[in-house]
Amino acid sequence: MAIGTTYDFRVEPQDVDFTLRATITSMCNCVLNTAGVDAQSHGFGTDILMRSDRSWVLSRMALEFDILPEQYTKFTIRTWVNDCGRVLSVRNFVLSDDKGNVFGRVTTQWCMIDMVRRAPVDLSEVVELHRMYISDEPAPCERPHKVLTVNPQHTTEHRIVYSDIDFNRHVNTMRYIDMMLDILPIEMLAEHRPLRLDVHFIKESRYGHTLTVGYEQKGDVSLFGIRSDDGEAVCRASIEWR
Repeated sequence: MAIGTTYDFRVEPQDVDFTLRATITSMCNCVLNTAGVDAQSHGFGTDILMRSDRSWVLSRMALEFDILPEQYTKFTIRTWVNDCGRVLSVRNFVLSDDKGNVFGRVTTQWCMIDMVRRAPVDLSEVVELHRMYISDEPAPCERPHKVLTVNPQHTTEHRIVYSDIDFNRHVNTMRYIDMMLDILPIEMLAEHRPLRLDVHFIKESRYGHTLTVGYEQKGDVSLFGIRSDDGEAVCRASIEWR
């Protein structure tokens, strides 16, 4: 049985760039906001979890966009959970325009952490309490791909400041994506090409750290590696321009 909830959106002026189309970051933000709202409405949002010092943390995600919608475009995001093990919960999304045409597909993997111990929590309890919300509908796209190595052709540094951190007190997902996009040649971002974005979050980055953002171009694939002060990888990602 397919279970899911649909939410309405519109591309506002603050969501677009100089092409007057939604940015990758703004679309990702809509997707993750949908995840939070839907979890909250079903009783397992961060507002409930934080009462016991727990929170959801995004581990991996894959996003496919056939287009980035133009300013003022109305669209919907339908979301559902179709798998939940002891460590990871899988939440999916389909984005459609106001005529019902699908233009985006997303699958994400989440873990729950203990905010005090900064360690993963066994999800078995969550599964039993909320099994009714787990659907048998498959993910709309391939699960997130791992980016194993990046040999940077270009690098830049970014010191983590107040505006980079979220309610978990680590770097917000959107800021990682912004750092990656900011290192790309702007001509690439001016093209209207279908794309697939895969992001793998490896380690937390926190206020005051300095990150090194590396970028490598391999044909139609942009590879990104972000490292912390100690040289350890905190995030890797790829954008396949189709």
